[in-house]
Amino acid sequence: MRPSAFEEATYRKVAWRLSPLLLICYVVAYLDRVNVGFAKLQMATDLQLSDAVYGFGAGIFFFGYFIFEIRSNLILHRVGARVWIARIMISWGIISALTMFITTPTMFYVMRFLLGAAEAGFFPGIILYLTYWFPARRRGRMTTLFMTAIALSGLIGGPISGWIMKTFDGAHGWHGWQWLLLLEGIPSVIVGLLVLAILDDCISRAKWLNQEERELLERNIAADNVQKEDPPLGKILSSPKVWLMSLIYFSFVMGLYGVSFWLPTIIKSMGVSDTLQVGLLSAIPFGEAVIGMLYVARSADRSGERRWHIAIPALIGAIGLVLSVVWSSNTTLAMVSLTLATMGILTTLPLFWSLPWSLPTAFLAGTGAAAGIAMINSLGNLAGFLSPYLMGWLKQATASNASGMYMLAGFMVLGALLALSVPARMVNR
Repeated sequence: MRPSAFEEATYRKVAWRLSPLLLICYVVAYLDRVNVGFAKLQMATDLQLSDAVYGFGAGIFFFGYFIFEIRSNLILHRVGARVWIARIMISWGIISALTMFITTPTMFYVMRFLLGAAEAGFFPGIILYLTYWFPARRRGRMTTLFMTAIALSGLIGGPISGWIMKTFDGAHGWHGWQWLLLLEGIPSVIVGLLVLAILDDCISRAKWLNQEERELLERNIAADNVQKEDPPLGKILSSPKVWLMSLIYFSFVMGLYGVSFWLPTIIKSMGVSDTLQVGLLSAIPFGEAVIGMLYVARSADRSGERRWHIAIPALIGAIGLVLSVVWSSNTTLAMVSLTLATMGILTTLPLFWSLPWSLPTAFLAGTGAAAGIAMINSLGNLAGFLSPYLMGWLKQATASNASGMYMLAGFMVLGALLALSVPARMVNR
């Protein structure tokens, strides 16, 4: 049945109320997660950190993330998104800023672990939160819009990070990387307070909706949940469907964080030494990725096809990674290749989370949905540890970025093949 004009207007109203704030939340979240990639340009020398040490420290974030992820999402489901997301943002902003005071590799490891523990539950919490407002048929576009924050954080954060490190280096006796961590940690605290002030936990508490709008939204959510179940946690953790989706997501996240944590270093290795120029160049791949993400998501929504809309960008990402090695001696061609790789990698992520078959919210409700989303995200994000660590280890062992880029390309191909292994009737609408 074609939605009425009133229904369309109501969902536009909800989208405009929620999406800008959630987008800003994820932009500052992702920036605090990966700005260590820019900090490394100075921090590695100042603290005598090897590439392997940096890679381990960048990745250990995800151990804290993994340990507390499911528990955090269950707490969010119980106490409400407003308080819990605000808590997450404020605590990680403070920890990110305090990282400026590290002086040893051990301190680096501890602060990165604590940052991951603080942020645990944020992303799956938002995915869960969207299920409180939007039925399945409307969540794909909202998820894509939300996840463009990854690319936007690179687009905005690259130039800002480069500018901070160049402009503030030496001010008040602090290094540029220290100013970077401080100044980019503060916005998370501010946005966390904003969440506490204006975010609504659920439809029934939204005073900006009238009674007729609330009834429409609640009726659609109730209809969406009719066929869902809320099984015991053990059944969710042993589900082959959840494990397969975790492996697909793991493969794509390997590519994501390999690029996110190492892109500034890769650009610098091309002969670009000025930190501001590194920041400006790093914005190019992420800017193009925003366009790619929105275009492919729109195409997938129109056609109803999902598998090839995921597999093709993943394969394009793999090709871009390989070409960046082949053309590494030519800065222009290498940047074109990295842009292609970043577009392909980032485009896979929102489409993955919009797969009807992959999302636990497609067949689970309540605590089951919270646990299932958190499990897929936490297992997938273990790649966030493995990817930067292996990149650092391989770079140190071979004195080249080439083997690490080939490894990332291999995982993107694996993710594409696994996505195609899912029967079309279970994925496409």
